[in-house]
Amino acid sequence: MKPGYTGLAVAFLTGFLLVGVPYWRIPYNKATFESLVGGAVLIGIVALIARLALRARFLVVVAVVAAAVPFAVFARVVADGMRDPTSHNLWPFEVVIAWVVGFAGAAPGALVGSGLRRLLGMTSSS
Repeated sequence: MKPGYTGLAVAFLTGFLLVGVPYWRIPYNKATFESLVGGAVLIGIVALIARLALRARFLVVVAVVAAAVPFAVFARVVADGMRDPTSHNLWPFEVVIAWVVGFAGAAPGALVGSGLRRLLGMTSSS
């Protein structure tokens, strides 16, 4: 792994676990809009911290952190599908919605992180 990618990998894994663990613990039929919004807020916080801590471009931070959400959803689809193959018949839609949620949280978080970088006078690569 290239030296600059370690921080991005940590940001991805953090977002994956912060969104995934609570999502995996609730029953599939009990997922609510509040849990969706909560995941977006958590991803936004991860993106903000990643943007402040890493010397990575804005779009790279947004894409990497946002990708954690659909990967967490897909991990559940695979796990549930092994137990009951009929449980996620519409899984492609779940993954697309997860991408939207991921970007809806990561973009504003990274944007705030970029603004804070500028206010704090931190040098930026983008």
